[in-house]
Amino acid sequence: MLEENIIIIHSEPKSPVSKAYRVIRTNIQYYSVDKAIKTIVITSSVPLEGKTTITANLAISFAQMGSKVLLIDADLRKPKIHKIFWVRNNKGLTNYLTCHDDYHKYVRQSSIQNLNILTSGVIPPNPSELLNSEAMKQFIKDARNEYDIILMDSPPVCNVTDASIISTYADGTILVVNSGKVTIEELKNSAALLKKVNANLIGAILNNYNNYKTSGRYYHEYYSEDYGKGKRRKKQVNYESYYWNGEVPKRGEN
Repeated sequence: MLEENIIIIHSEPKSPVSKAYRVIRTNIQYYSVDKAIKTIVITSSVPLEGKTTITANLAISFAQMGSKVLLIDADLRKPKIHKIFWVRNNKGLTNYLTCHDDYHKYVRQSSIQNLNILTSGVIPPNPSELLNSEAMKQFIKDARNEYDIILMDSPPVCNVTDASIISTYADGTILVVNSGKVTIEELKNSAALLKKVNANLIGAILNNYNNYKTSGRYYHEYYSEDYGKGKRRKKQVNYESYYWNGEVPKRGEN
C-alpha cells in the first residue's frame, strides 16, 4: 500500500506535478556526461520543506522508467519513508550497520516495480557516527554495483551534521527549497555547509512557489514533527517543484 495523497507521481501520473518530477529526473540523468550520478542525497535547510515527499516521488519516477532503484531512509532521527510506503520500521539501515550483516536481509521490495526500500530501522543514540562509519561507506559502494540509482533522504542540513556527512561519499546532493519556509540566509548557510565538506551540490528543487502560473495546483495536508521541538502540527504543501543549477538566488528572487 502507498500513501496516495503523497505519492502523486503514482496516483496521478498525468498531472502537471508528475510531469515536473519527470523533468527533474531528466535533469539529474543528464547532469554530467563524464560521470554518472548514481548516489544522491536529498536534504533541505530546515524541517518541513517537503524533502521526504520529493525523494519518494523521484524514486518512483526513476523506477517507472525501468531503473533499478534503492530508496534509503537515512534520516535516523525522524524517519518517514516507512509511513509513506506503509511498511514496518522494526528493522532497517541502523540494524544492518550495527549487526554488520548482509544488507539484502533488510531491503524490502516495494509495491512499485523496480523500487526497493531500506527503512531507517530502530532510531539509534548515535546517528551521525553510524552514517560516518566505514560500514555505511562500504554499503553504499556495494549497493552501487547492484542498483542504477540510490536516493537517500536525510535530515535538514542546518539542524544536524548527518546530511553533510552523507554528501561526502555521494555522487550528488540536492537541496529542497520551500519558498514559503526557508530564508535566503538559511539557504546560503546550507550551501556553505555543504561546500565546506566538498559536497557535489548538483542543484535544488524549489517547492511551494506560489507565484508560478499553472493550470492546476496540488495540495495535501499531513502531520509532521519539528526537529527537537516534539510538536505535531498540520502542514499544507504545494507540490509545484522546479529545478535550478545550485546557484543560491539573490534577495528578492525567491
